[in-house]
Amino acid sequence: MRFDLTDLRLFLAVVDAASITHGAADVGLSLSAASERLRDMEAAGRVKLLERGRRGVLPTPAGEALAHHARLIQRQIAQMRGELGKHASALRSTIRLCVNTATFTEFLPERLASWMAAHPSIDIELKERQSFEIVRAVAAGLAEIGILSSAVDTVNLQLRPFAIDRLVVVLWRDHGLAAQKRVAFADILDQHFVGLAGGALQDHIDAHAARIGVRLKTRVRMRTFEGICEMAAAGVGLGIVPETAARRCAKPAGIAFVPLSDGWTRRRLSLCVRNEEELTAPARDLLEHLTKPGGTKRRRFGQ
Repeated sequence: MRFDLTDLRLFLAVVDAASITHGAADVGLSLSAASERLRDMEAAGRVKLLERGRRGVLPTPAGEALAHHARLIQRQIAQMRGELGKHASALRSTIRLCVNTATFTEFLPERLASWMAAHPSIDIELKERQSFEIVRAVAAGLAEIGILSSAVDTVNLQLRPFAIDRLVVVLWRDHGLAAQKRVAFADILDQHFVGLAGGALQDHIDAHAARIGVRLKTRVRMRTFEGICEMAAAGVGLGIVPETAARRCAKPAGIAFVPLSDGWTRRRLSLCVRNEEELTAPARDLLEHLTKPGGTKRRRFGQ
């Protein structure tokens, strides 16, 4: 049987997402192309690799065996690229990161910019995911480094502290809640909201509303935190954003913001890896850099 590296990467992505649709999107393939590759893999091996059902797909025993060996192969390829990068000045390499929304928009850009500027031959494949999806991606070898909240089980992953993320309610200055020191999520669910157009953070907020048995009354969804704050300032509805975004937007947008009192709204963000010793040299250097905000530039790779 012949499986190329794209086949193996696709198979791991499908197993990780429990979905052919999401797995195909993660590796940049159309659904039809991914389905054809998976069928060809099963035909070439003369074995069923996936059980397809209403709730997604699961690997068969043969599929579990393939996933195990595919992870080993991916790990060896990453190590090979890391070692070659020490000797080949023209060789480019890529580090795969999965991060949650707050990290993606508020914390990562500034820290990542200086490191990437110092390492021009290294690219970053950056994906925004919910924290539980990040755990699965890092554990499966689909991402070298993840940044997630403390709300999920990270058993078998190695963690380092990254940042503290607090969610706050943004609202117009004359709103009755503007003078409150804090407010509970359940106490604002009768209000209208301005939401985020997609993204892991909005999914996280919607999931907590669903646990209470409520669906947020969302009037409009914006693509950025700045857009949410501008809408909130005009009295369109309340927004829920990271405190860093609220502070940045408070003066120009003319909003007030009130911390949420619920435990899930104060999140400790952590860097996570499967095993630091298995990281390539560039990924290990990036991990060290992200652990120490404002750190000095480190040695360059691939130059």
